[in-house]
Amino acid sequence: MTSVASNFEIVGQVNAGLTVGDAALLNNGEAASVVQARWYAVYTCANHEKRVADQFAGRGVEHFLPQYESVRRWKDRKVRLRLPLFPGYLFVHMVAQERLRVLQVPGVVRLVGVNGSPAPMPEEDLEKVREFLGQGLRAEPHPYLNAGRRARVVRGPLSGMEGIILRRKNRSRLVLSFDLIQRSMAIEIDEADLVAM
Repeated sequence: MTSVASNFEIVGQVNAGLTVGDAALLNNGEAASVVQARWYAVYTCANHEKRVADQFAGRGVEHFLPQYESVRRWKDRKVRLRLPLFPGYLFVHMVAQERLRVLQVPGVVRLVGVNGSPAPMPEEDLEKVREFLGQGLRAEPHPYLNAGRRARVVRGPLSGMEGIILRRKNRSRLVLSFDLIQRSMAIEIDEADLVAM
């Protein structure tokens, strides 16, 4: 009887966003160490990224909206705007069981995932992007790339990340692609900080 109950418990925990290995650990009484917050991508309605981020801030949901600065020329003046680096997306740090709290925010369409279940973003990649942007370094959106001459960053806040090298106006640019959201960002980088793969 207990084996049937424990199997049901494992299935329930797997459906709640945990892996089978995590569920096995939970049965050994290590629940506190296994259930941890992870970064998930949130897909929003068009041009609602900042509104959704404000809603998350008001509700106490840890989030990250990467932005870049763009200068736009209007008829009578130039304006500096802060725009989302990944249009249509922002990131939340949560336990998978809290997804309803995120999905109830106006402007949120869905959590990005595979087969209807949210998939976490690579934690170390997001932390490196946060550190990079936090230092005031420049990045811009770029069309999604998955083919080209690949390189790995060996120095700086993005060290360890892999991307595709482009040349633009005698400068090297590295395009970092995020497969889960099918978006890329481009940064200017010294070729001495890159190693070919």
